[in-house]
Amino acid sequence: MQVDKILDILENDYPDAECELNYETAFELLIATILSAQCTDVRVNKVTKELFKKYNKSEEFALLKEEELQELIKSCGLYKSKAKKIIDSSKMIVNEYSGNVPNNLEKLIKLPGVGRKTANVVLSNAFDIPAMAVDTHVLRVSNRIGLVDCKTPEATEIELMRVIPKYRWTKAHHLLIFHGRRTCKARKPDCNNCSINKYCRYYNEINT
Repeated sequence: MQVDKILDILENDYPDAECELNYETAFELLIATILSAQCTDVRVNKVTKELFKKYNKSEEFALLKEEELQELIKSCGLYKSKAKKIIDSSKMIVNEYSGNVPNNLEKLIKLPGVGRKTANVVLSNAFDIPAMAVDTHVLRVSNRIGLVDCKTPEATEIELMRVIPKYRWTKAHHLLIFHGRRTCKARKPDCNNCSINKYCRYYNEINT
């Protein structure tokens, strides 16, 4: 598998591949990423545009009532669960980290509602720390084309970090997401118009 060649082609295809959530601080990115679970980035950005005008600090979110936050994030879906996680995480950030989002994976995943994917999104984008965040697109695309052969997000993350040079981890995450959203879609991948199809395990299997 020619990993660097694949990433070079995808970089050429998607030169603007980057985090599509709007944020100005690590805390805003954390909140936006929690909200993005089973929700589009476009919808999250609409919600946070208004939300962050009212509240954008951990100290402010820690004081909110769940019902109040639920109303503000309702259109993101799963709003009751997300509101509780955001408020509980905010309280923990205030009480244990002096109001600052920690730049450490082990500390981040202790926050309510923060798994490895969310933690790695924050680390790589807000703190510029090399990390491989595995969402549904990264999981699907990396396994479909044959970069890895793993069943779970965590196993995929570990294997991708092994096969991709560390300096490319963050960019590779965005490239795989962009490719998954635009070409290598879940139900109907556009294989014939895919620029990396000759390197793709799935494409070669269905055409042999």
